[in-house]
Amino acid sequence: MTSASSQPVANPARRTVMAAAGAAGLTVALAACGSDGGSDTVGSGAAGSALGRTSDIPEGGGKIFKDEGVVVTQPSAGTYKAFSAKCTHQGCAVGSVSDGVIVCPCHNSHFSVEDGSVKQGPATQGLPAKKIKVSGDSIELA
Repeated sequence: MTSASSQPVANPARRTVMAAAGAAGLTVALAACGSDGGSDTVGSGAAGSALGRTSDIPEGGGKIFKDEGVVVTQPSAGTYKAFSAKCTHQGCAVGSVSDGVIVCPCHNSHFSVEDGSVKQGPATQGLPAKKIKVSGDSIELA
């Protein structure tokens, strides 16, 4: 028969505990950053969904239709383009359109209002084009 050791059990050092807590916190923060849920969720509009009027889209800029997951731009007078409003970097919803670029607020990627191509990273792929139909002064998903 063996008897139990009378040696005291060593508890983890304070540094070990602090390092583990820091690593757990970092893991949670990074998981939240990469998530595409919550307030950054981008909708997926159905074909035929009315988006707005042509007068809503400034020349050289655009407007984000978050519920439909689409950003509509007017790169030049009377020319309308549409792209996914979901950033290709980590899936955040793009946040603004001005000065010829669509901007993602999460990591500051910039995309062209002309063709959705990347103007500034960290995104490496452009925004996918969406089909729209302009009829008179009405814009809808095609």
